[in-house]
Amino acid sequence: MARKIPDKWQSSVKAIKAVQVAFDMEEKIQLSIRKEALDAGLSPSEQIRDILGLPINKRPKRPRLTVSLSPSDYQILAEKYQLSAEDQLGIKKKLMDDLVSHINSNYSGENE
Repeated sequence: MARKIPDKWQSSVKAIKAVQVAFDMEEKIQLSIRKEALDAGLSPSEQIRDILGLPINKRPKRPRLTVSLSPSDYQILAEKYQLSAEDQLGIKKKLMDDLVSHINSNYSGENE
């Protein structure tokens, strides 16, 4: 006898039935798909769905980059920025400034 899925889980049934497919292909092909996705403002998986003619989520996503920082990473950054390792917000602000400076210095004049 089949067990009934609780009502609060019903919305997850579709996701549970989805199967993730991984592709092992040449690095050149993977890089091309990633670049196409970036240019189109899509994730690589959405780009693959688009290439295959499958529906994609057209809702705009909040553009953000992420990095995982360990306690030792915070310690290194704290020393670099002369802050306390516990001042994670201050460290985040400084590293964001570094990232922006990096891009501005490496890509200034590129479009001129």
